[in-house]
Amino acid sequence: MFLLGLTGSIGMGKSTTSGFFRAAGIPVHDADASVHRLYAGAAVGPIGEAFPGVVVDGVVDRTRLGAIVLKDGVAMKRLEAIVHPLVGTAERAFRDRMRAAGHALAVLDIPLLLETGAERRVDAVAVISAPAAVQRARVLARPGMTEEKYAAILARQMPDEEKRMRAHFVIESGYGLEAAQRQVADLVRALAGSRRSH
Repeated sequence: MFLLGLTGSIGMGKSTTSGFFRAAGIPVHDADASVHRLYAGAAVGPIGEAFPGVVVDGVVDRTRLGAIVLKDGVAMKRLEAIVHPLVGTAERAFRDRMRAAGHALAVLDIPLLLETGAERRVDAVAVISAPAAVQRARVLARPGMTEEKYAAILARQMPDEEKRMRAHFVIESGYGLEAAQRQVADLVRALAGSRRSH
């Protein structure tokens, strides 16, 4: 089974692109969705202990947690030490299930794939990219987003230019949905097809 790592900075269209892989019948493990589930499950206790006041009605309040960790590198490291091992367990279970099911290709959708060294766990990396002006407009249009919050998020992410240089494949999302979907279809054909022909 060929394992493709999918990543891209905020506002690049990664969630949409991830959906194109799913629509093409390719299984996708979404690290963000995994974290969401953990924030209502296994991570609630340890996060509540590490960050008093962020658990509301038995669920981690992402806004309260974000207000603490976004500007504090030490707090972010503490959070990652709790969450990353739990996400890793879910990811390994996904890989095992997809391999057992005989899939030729599976995707790991990981926002900070290159920043956390997760590229070592995949066969190739695909980066979703768009011009900086498009990225900025998309992100600032989100509810509750501010210039300050956007700057803090960008500071944690590897610059897009560097991601493009380190990628095996670049999917351009700045030219509309149809163009991005065509690029995904081409990639699926090349990767899944090559595995089936072996």
